Amino acid sequence: MQFETNHIYHIYNRGNNSQTIFFNRDNYLFFLKKIKIHINPFADVLAWCLMPNHFHLMLYINNLEIKIEKKLNVSRDKYGVKWGTISNEERSLNQSIAIMLRSYTRAINKQENRNGSLFQMTTKAICLTDNSKISLAWFQTSFGTAINIPDPDKSYPQVCFNYIHYNPVSGKLVKNLQDYEFSSYRDYAGERNGKLVNKNRANDFGLKI
Repeated sequence: MQFETNHIYHIYNRGNNSQTIFFNRDNYLFFLKKIKIHINPFADVLAWCLMPNHFHLMLYINNLEIKIEKKLNVSRDKYGVKWGTISNEERSLNQSIAIMLRSYTRAINKQENRNGSLFQMTTKAICLTDNSKISLAWFQTSFGTAINIPDPDKSYPQVCFNYIHYNPVSGKLVKNLQDYEFSSYRDYAGERNGKLVNKNRANDFGLKI
């Protein structure tokens, strides 16, 4: 995936062979914590939706790389004081997404007594605010029908914003958008004060339900 700062991206992936990736409520909550840890340092989350076998994220990219501080060789001296060396390493958004998915996979594999890949090998990322990267056409994806339309700087982010939130209804999990817990719709509807989405950034692009 290639990212540029100051652009909005639609990021998504699904279970390998369309298998389930969220087995219970705690799994959904655990994945949301992973997003906060691994994605928030790089980007503002504008919309999100976790479905039983796939996920959608709509991100505004602030940083392509950040410094990660790691403590190495931690030990105690004879007085019980901890000592260790500190390593600073650069981590990219791509690396952080991969780490997030791998660590979540390990947890699910342990929970379900399984092994192997949980997600499809390639996580998709579509830039929504770069005219040169969006064609003017309807197209079918394994996540449903998407559309490319004129003036994506203004229009396409809203189309994708709506598409992400409408997933639980189109997937026939609920009849009303507000009935689905694991999307950002309730935050924008004022029914929940979630901390994951950046409503101010969304407002900068005129995004609304």
